[in-house]
Amino acid sequence: MGSPDTAAFTPELPAAPAAPGVSSRSEAFSTVPARRRRGVPGGMVALLMLLSLLIGLIAGAIGGARLMTPPDASLPDPSGSSAPPDRELTEGSVAAIAADVLPSTVYIRTRTGGAGGSGSGFVLREDGYIVTNYHVITTAEQVTVVLSDGNQVEADVVGSTVDYDLAVLHVDVDGLEPLVLGDSDALRVGDPVVAIGAPLGLEGTVTAGIVSALNRPVSVPGEEGASFLNAIQTDAAINPGNSGGPLVNAAGEVIGVNSAIASTASSPTAAGSVGLGFAIPSTQVRRTAEQLIESGTATYPIIGATLDGQYQGEGVQVLPEGSDADLPPLVPGGPAEQAGLEPGDVIVAIDSEPVTSADELIVKIRAHAPGDVVTLTVREDGSDRDVEVTLGEQESE
Repeated sequence: MGSPDTAAFTPELPAAPAAPGVSSRSEAFSTVPARRRRGVPGGMVALLMLLSLLIGLIAGAIGGARLMTPPDASLPDPSGSSAPPDRELTEGSVAAIAADVLPSTVYIRTRTGGAGGSGSGFVLREDGYIVTNYHVITTAEQVTVVLSDGNQVEADVVGSTVDYDLAVLHVDVDGLEPLVLGDSDALRVGDPVVAIGAPLGLEGTVTAGIVSALNRPVSVPGEEGASFLNAIQTDAAINPGNSGGPLVNAAGEVIGVNSAIASTASSPTAAGSVGLGFAIPSTQVRRTAEQLIESGTATYPIIGATLDGQYQGEGVQVLPEGSDADLPPLVPGGPAEQAGLEPGDVIVAIDSEPVTSADELIVKIRAHAPGDVVTLTVREDGSDRDVEVTLGEQESE
């Protein structure tokens, strides 16, 4: 038997006969042999080490090759919808219109004292005549025309008119490519148009839009008087610097000269495009430009009546008799007096088109030529009468 401490944890077993040379105490602790731990054979360890070494060498070789030879960074080729720059242009597309019109559009720089200004214009005739806005060159002491090829040429002002906001310049250059003045009377609302110029001094800028409205009465105040335009309205983006540039149709013909924009800005210097631009119709541009080239001055039609700007009722009122004004209600012997108009008469329509303000009536009259006959509808005591007036002529300032 073992010691008392050992007997407390190990049940006593019957003693077996002792084998020779082995004590009975030693056999009591050997009845449950210990499980032998199995080791990894030495050959297997060597093989694993060799494989690890080979894998490391291969991975290093691949990494080194990548460092020495950059990966292919090429991207897929463009599809057929993206053609090279020298592709044939589609007739009537904005790109085709721009290609035709840009060579004839010019950038205008002005200098007055130490101050400078800028605007746009376009070639009217191959012998150097260029049209722009009156307000672009009105106070300029020096006018420089930058042609599409980058050449800068000093320009002379042939003539200008504040009433139509137009001016004609001349440069001593022959062989220029003129633009054709189209027929603005044939325009329809929704027709596509393209505006070209140098907004904010950015030469050769092209924007596209549509004719948003026709015969829009626009009065543009200025230091030397107001311009009254029977304007083409467009949503093509127009900004300061576009003034004087061409508004063209899908055939590349000029149907207007960009002149003004509507803006929500509190000052002209902060004005920008809000989709409301106005152009002088080409029919008016043709008539006025020809006059300026021929004589240096232009004329506009008049009815020979002074309109009451304070009148708040329906239509437009001829200044009443006895009004405190510098001008008489009717020019003695003028078209209105000869037609039978009287002081205080209220004009509600011209050629059957209603008028609601003095500026609107003036614009509609100036859309005609001197000598044209217009019909004024005069309302008196609740009844209307038509008066035919042959428009007179006034020389523009």
